[in-house]
Amino acid sequence: MAAPPLLALRDIRYSLADQAVLDGASFGVGRGERLCLVGRNGAGKSTLMRIAAGLLAPDGGERFVQPGARVACLAQEPDLRIAPTVAAYLAGSLGDAHGTVGADDYRVAQWLETIRLDGARDTASLSGGEGRRAAIARALIDDPDILLLDEPTNHLDLPTIEWLEQTLEAWRGGFVLISHDRRFLTNLARAVLWLDRGIIRRLDEGYDRFDAWSEDILAREAVERQKLDRLIETETAWSVTSIRARRTRNEGRMRRLRELRETRRSQIGQTGRVVMEAGAATASGTLAIEAKGITKRYGERTILKPFSTRILRGDRVGIIGPNGAGKTTLLSMLIGELEPDAGSVRRSPTLQPVVIDQRRAALDPSRTVWETLADRNDHILVQGQPKHVVGYMRQFLFRDEQARQPVGVLSGGERNRLLLAKALAAPSNLLVLDEPTNDLDADTLDLLQETLADYDGTVLLVSHDRDFLDRVVTSTIALEGDGSAIEYAGGYSDYLLQRGPRPAAPAVVPASTAATAAPKPPRAAPERKPRKLNSKQQRQLDALPRTIDALQAEIAALSGALADPDLYRRDAAAFAAKTARLAAAQAELDTAEHEWLELEMLREELAG
Repeated sequence: MAAPPLLALRDIRYSLADQAVLDGASFGVGRGERLCLVGRNGAGKSTLMRIAAGLLAPDGGERFVQPGARVACLAQEPDLRIAPTVAAYLAGSLGDAHGTVGADDYRVAQWLETIRLDGARDTASLSGGEGRRAAIARALIDDPDILLLDEPTNHLDLPTIEWLEQTLEAWRGGFVLISHDRRFLTNLARAVLWLDRGIIRRLDEGYDRFDAWSEDILAREAVERQKLDRLIETETAWSVTSIRARRTRNEGRMRRLRELRETRRSQIGQTGRVVMEAGAATASGTLAIEAKGITKRYGERTILKPFSTRILRGDRVGIIGPNGAGKTTLLSMLIGELEPDAGSVRRSPTLQPVVIDQRRAALDPSRTVWETLADRNDHILVQGQPKHVVGYMRQFLFRDEQARQPVGVLSGGERNRLLLAKALAAPSNLLVLDEPTNDLDADTLDLLQETLADYDGTVLLVSHDRDFLDRVVTSTIALEGDGSAIEYAGGYSDYLLQRGPRPAAPAVVPASTAATAAPKPPRAAPERKPRKLNSKQQRQLDALPRTIDALQAEIAALSGALADPDLYRRDAAAFAAKTARLAAAQAELDTAEHEWLELEMLREELAG
C-alpha cells in the first residue's frame, strides 16, 4: 500500500471575476516523488502552486499537510524586498522565533558560499540571476519535505541549471516543478500533472511521454464529441489529414534546419581562425552582419577576446554562456548598440532589427491586450499585411474575452506571449531575442519555434533553454567566461559534441553545496559521441518504417469502416471500439513518425 501524501489538494475551486480557473483540481505529493505541473499559460498553474503552498485561499476544496511536514515554495517572481540583505532573506526561511538567525548560522553561511553571494549585499542590488539563486537557496535551506518550484530556471545560466538538476536529483524530499525548460523536466520529472480546463490529470511516466499521452486524450475526447454530432466520417477524415499534414510540415521544417546547419558548418572556419571574407555576399544582399576581430574590456577584465563571425540572412544564431560571460555585450556590439574596443562590425544598410528583451519593458500593465497590440484600431499590420486584432490574438493562443483585459492581470507566460505578438508584428529582417522562452508553455514554445522557422530574416537568440536551442538555431556562439568566444555549427547538443572533453570553465555556482541538499559532484565534460547509431537504435530505425506503414493501413481501414453512416445504428459496440482504436492508432502513428525523424536526424548528424 502506497504511503499517504505529505501534501494533498482535493477538489480545489478558484475563480477570477466570473471565470473559473480551477474547477475541482486534486493531486497529492509524497516523500521522494518527482512531479511536474504542466498546462497552457493562464491555465492556473501558478495559482494552484500558491494554494498548495498555503499562500492563497481557494474558493472551495481542501488543502491537507501531514503534521510536522515542511513545505517550501519558490514563486515565479519572488519578492526579495521582504529582507534588507541576502543573509536576512535566506535566514527568513528558517523561522527563528527571535529573529537572530543570520550569516553566522551555519546553514546560511553554507548556502551563501554555495550561491556565491555576499550575505551583506542589499537584496535590491541583485541581478535577475543572482536573485533567482538567492530564492532557490531560501527554498532549500531548511531541508523541506516538499518543494514547490515555479519556473526555477528563469534567469539562470546553463552551469547553474545543471547544478540545480544535480541538487534536485539528490533531494530526499518530494517536489513539484513548473518549468518551460523541456530538457529540465525530462531529466527530473518521474510523473506529470496536467492542468487542463480546471482539473488535474496524472501520468505516472516521465515528461518525454506527455505529448503522446495528452494528444491521445484529446483525440479520444474529440471522437466522443463527434459521436454526438453523428458526423464521425467527416471529422475522422479531417483528423487523419490534420495529423499527417502537421507531421509532414514538421519533417519539412526539420529538414530545412538540417540543411541550414550544413550550410553554416561550411561557412565556419577552424576554431580560432577568421571566418570567410565578405566578397560577393554584400552585392547579393545576403550579408546581415560581419564582425572582424572585435574585442571588449571593462577595466582590467577582458569581456571578449578577438572574435570574428559572418552572419547571413536567414541564419539563426544562438549565443550561450554563464551569466556575466558577456553575452549581452557581444549581442550589443553585433547590432550596433555598443562599439567594440578594437576590430570592426559591418552591417547590411537595409537591416531592420526588432529587439525582444526579457524585462517586458514595452508592456504597460494598465492597457488592455487589444490596446497593446493595435491601440484603438480594429486591425493591426503584421509584416505589412492587415489582420483583425482578435484573429491575430488567437494566433498567439489568447481567448477572445482576453482582448479587453488589462495586461496587469495576465500571467507571466501570457505577458511574454503578448510581447512576442507585438514585436513579431513589426516589420523587420533581424529578430534579436533575449531569453524569449521564459515562462512560456509548451504550446507557445512550439508556436515560437514555427514562427522562427518561417521567418525570412535573421535571428540572434540568447537562451539557456537547451532543447529550444537544439530545435531552432543553425549555429551557436559559446562564451566560456574567460573572454573567448567560439562559433559552432548546430545547436547546444552539437556544441557539446564539437567542443569535446576539456576542463570546464568555473561555474557561477560551485559544485559543493549545503549538506542539506547533498548534490552530486559536477558532471564530467561530455565524451565524444560515436560516429554511428548503436545496434538498438539501428534496429529501431529499421523497424519503424514497417510500423508506420502498418499503422497507416490500419487507420485507412478504420476510417473506411467508420464512414459507413449506418454502423452506429447496426452495432454501437463495434462503432465505439473502432473509434477508440482509431484515436489510439493516430497517436501511435504520430509517435512513430516523430521517433523515426529523430533517429534519422541523429544518424545523419553522426555520419556527417
